[in-house]
Amino acid sequence: MKLAVKTIEGASAGEIDLAEAVFGVPVRADILHRCVVWQLSRRQQGTHKTKGRSEIKATAKKMYAQKGTGQARHGNKAAPQFRGGGKAFGPVVRSHASNLPKKVRQLALRSALSSKAAEGKLVVVDSVAIAEPKTAKLTAQLGKLGISNALVVGGAELDINFARAAANIMHLDVLPQQGINVYDILRRDTLVLTRDAVKHLEERLQ
Repeated sequence: MKLAVKTIEGASAGEIDLAEAVFGVPVRADILHRCVVWQLSRRQQGTHKTKGRSEIKATAKKMYAQKGTGQARHGNKAAPQFRGGGKAFGPVVRSHASNLPKKVRQLALRSALSSKAAEGKLVVVDSVAIAEPKTAKLTAQLGKLGISNALVVGGAELDINFARAAANIMHLDVLPQQGINVYDILRRDTLVLTRDAVKHLEERLQ
């Protein structure tokens, strides 16, 4: 699969041959869904907590006699039906993380890359280095490429000027090549890869 390579200014920089095994596999919506759920569940802190009945500081003495009062039968004042009582079946501190096999995660990443390539929303640029960290200038350059909502994946290390200029642009995410993931690919309209990122992905996923 051949794709034209652009510079960050929008000029032509030749062509690149993309590996079919990485950018041309069938798109599996079920695998993409599993991977996104796995990613988002690992992000949850799981620190939500309410006090149960045994954690409430209240007397355990029976409130009043069982019979003869004309009222409902009650005991401990920490019971959930009373104001200030413990929460019944409330949330507890726990991990929301689930397991997903490495091969499934790799398949999901290949499927996400292939979906962008199939939709014509994959852009390959020579590099993402700029001379000065000017947001207005970078916005104009991205406009020439027709990019307004995108994930930009650079090399092993991001150009500091590009990262600073992109930080103020809405709907633009920037990641190093080792940080690419399914959720960030799918949440943006366009995927922008550098030559180095393409090489890294092909070595990693083939």
